[in-house]
Amino acid sequence: MQVKARGLSFEVVAEGPEDGTPVLLLHGFPQDHREFDLMLPRLHAAGLRTYRYDQRGYAPGARPVDVSAYRLDEPTADAVAILDALEIERAHVIGHDWGAQVGWLLADGHPGRVLSLTAVSVPHPRALAMALRVRASQRARFAYMAVFRSKIAERLLQVGDGALLRQMMKAIGERASLYSDAMRDSGRLTGGLNWYRALDREVLAGVGTIQVPTTYVWSDKDPVVGLTAALRTADWVDADYQLVALRGISHWVPEEAPDALADAALARIGV
Repeated sequence: MQVKARGLSFEVVAEGPEDGTPVLLLHGFPQDHREFDLMLPRLHAAGLRTYRYDQRGYAPGARPVDVSAYRLDEPTADAVAILDALEIERAHVIGHDWGAQVGWLLADGHPGRVLSLTAVSVPHPRALAMALRVRASQRARFAYMAVFRSKIAERLLQVGDGALLRQMMKAIGERASLYSDAMRDSGRLTGGLNWYRALDREVLAGVGTIQVPTTYVWSDKDPVVGLTAALRTADWVDADYQLVALRGISHWVPEEAPDALADAALARIGV
């Protein structure tokens, strides 16, 4: 269904029992709403109603030109506006990668709208900031950020019909082509990269202690986030909290380990 929110247009995919408790799923880069495909049957079988959409920059009707339009408070406001448009007062939130960042901001700034949070791969922003300060290894893991923020990023990521993107996502096999093919659309690729270019440390530093039930899912082969940030996320949740550590899984948890993620999410949701 087409949903108008904040002057933008999003295609929201609603699935599962119509009377089910709502779950909002938020994707990351370079994926889109399809990254949750493999875990959805488990959520629907548990009686949950899922809602997912391509976020700003990815959706054709939601591609602002200004880089500042991709500061994390903007997609967070999108999520609230979409819940409003769908007449959903409160939802469980599952977010991966940038979608996890939006989830943290939602839970912090709009706790009345979030029944629970399952954040995947990306930890609480303040825990991550601490790890970046004290761990050279975490700073090294983030070296790619400078490339993604650069002017050559589009050209680099489109060489060989997205060969680098497919290499990044090799752990998910043929599904990597879903996203590298979609990123042949230069507007979509620039929209996704603008999230990196608009990254504002002040926005992240403003995220406080989370007051809603939360699970953080971390995987030990993730090249982006190290153990320190994963462990210290507990310091920033003042509610029922669980760290779920997956062994042998890299960054692409929803497609590498959909059943393990579904287990974690369903345990958090309580069904």
